Amino acid sequence: MRKVIVTCAVTGAVHTPSMSPHLPKTPDEIAAAAIEAAAAGASVVHLHARDPENGKPSQDPALFRRFLPQIAEACDVVINITTGGAPTMGIEERLQPALTFQPEIASLNMGTMNFGLYEMLGRFREFRYDWEEPYLRNSDANIFRNTFRDIEHILKSCGANGTRFEIECYDVAHLYTAAHFRDRGLLEGPLFIQTVFGIRGGIGVHYEDIAMMKRTADRLFGDDYVWSVLGGGRHQIPIATMSAAMGGNVRVGLEDSLWGAPGQLATSNAEQVRRIRTVLEALSLEVATPDEARAMLKLKDRASVKVSA
Repeated sequence: MRKVIVTCAVTGAVHTPSMSPHLPKTPDEIAAAAIEAAAAGASVVHLHARDPENGKPSQDPALFRRFLPQIAEACDVVINITTGGAPTMGIEERLQPALTFQPEIASLNMGTMNFGLYEMLGRFREFRYDWEEPYLRNSDANIFRNTFRDIEHILKSCGANGTRFEIECYDVAHLYTAAHFRDRGLLEGPLFIQTVFGIRGGIGVHYEDIAMMKRTADRLFGDDYVWSVLGGGRHQIPIATMSAAMGGNVRVGLEDSLWGAPGQLATSNAEQVRRIRTVLEALSLEVATPDEARAMLKLKDRASVKVSA
């Protein structure tokens, strides 16, 4: 029976607190959400932090320090820390948590891109905090920066600590960028390629888009990569299902989608993990344990993660 890695992205930097009362904001909420997701079957938790006072995305290592030890003590889930932070942040700010805690995995976007969140203003009109509406509205003028120099810096600095990467590819060109850094010796297989669908500025959500990304990755990386897929918003579960049927792994979580069913907010990250687990088991697939995910991705020893640094 094929094992499938389920990543759960717990809170992210896309959605704002007024969009859902279930979006984790405080360190205790983030810790609880990650632990619950692991109990539901998540192999990996992908982690961002937020200012507990207003829910604004933050890369302050002090905030990560308030939830990472809780997660590590409660379960053996693979810890994945973002280097993406939020599109409004500079590279050095975004990199601090991964450098401080030296996780098993860190996310890494493979290119500078437009990253439009402004269309959410058509669905969410009332906000509790002053930063939320401008954050969304101004996203039509922001560039999510990840230059070749930025990517090289992250690969070298985090790679020196034994951290491997969730290589986030929002379009075909990002796959070629990953191959470029592999050819330069800065990425080693198996590459964990996370193809992202449904973000304004990246590739779309048509099944042909998914197939094209898979074909391209197969051609570039052969059998030296592990393929995973995430879909934004309402496309989360359908795209994850297509990926699983095509031999891929999956990512869910409130970072990527707030929804549990049509028109219904998900009440937790664990709810989304349980939904995709039901799909996987219906496809005669089995969810990978954290240790099985570690073996598949060739991760370093969990004990070397400095969760209490």
